[in-house]
Amino acid sequence: MAKIKMTAVITKQDRLTEDIYDMRIKAPQIAGEAVPGQFLSLYSKDGSKMLPRPISLCGIDREKGELRLVYRIAGAGTKEFSCLKEGDTIDVLGPLGNGFPLKPEKRVFLIGGGIGIPPLLELAKALQAEQESGRESGADSGRGMVRSVLGYRDSQMFLKEEFEAYGPVYAATEDGSAGTKGNVLDAIREQGLKADIIYACGPTPMLRALKAYAAEQGMECWLSLEEKMACGVGACLACVCQSKDIDRHSQVHNKRICKDGPVFLADEIEL
Repeated sequence: MAKIKMTAVITKQDRLTEDIYDMRIKAPQIAGEAVPGQFLSLYSKDGSKMLPRPISLCGIDREKGELRLVYRIAGAGTKEFSCLKEGDTIDVLGPLGNGFPLKPEKRVFLIGGGIGIPPLLELAKALQAEQESGRESGADSGRGMVRSVLGYRDSQMFLKEEFEAYGPVYAATEDGSAGTKGNVLDAIREQGLKADIIYACGPTPMLRALKAYAAEQGMECWLSLEEKMACGVGACLACVCQSKDIDRHSQVHNKRICKDGPVFLADEIEL
């Protein structure tokens, strides 16, 4: 899949919580190629900030040629992005990385934690589209078998209502202000939920726990790793994770998250 660098136009930007923003950009060439689980590199207009910021795709609208990016302010670069208004421009590179494999015939858990929640929304949409296509062809595609389990710090549960369009949603909050008090696994156990496959994105401790849970339950598990990146295209090795197999590029037991991932089968990597 070709990577495209272009100047995109901001079509909309909203503030979802104190530090989380929802940006829409016009980038038809990238939107036409992108799939759920991939990301963009966004470039600052400040010449002193050479490295781009990686942001996952929350939404892909091929008809409008738009991409949706939901991100948290984590430093000067994302603070700059949060100040952009409709009509402003930003340089972007994408689509980058490998997305989630779609397996709509299975009972699915979509499990997101914090800013790892946004990339799962487009995945939920894609799984529903695949299921509807299967029904139209006469196949039993397992309608209603997508369950989203979302972990938040508190009751500011951004995007939760949008996930509800694609199936049941269960929330966990660290402070117990909404949903299950605790983490996503606490919510799964409290509700007695079952599935065949996990798609997850979030902080490493959550992914590590899900990897162990999936192994214990004999479940297929796909993890999208969150990691600081530099080049975003696999050349610099700044964002490696330990793997079971030897990487062809570096000849050691690692994988480049930006190039080989960010989505990995849980059994392929060590966390």
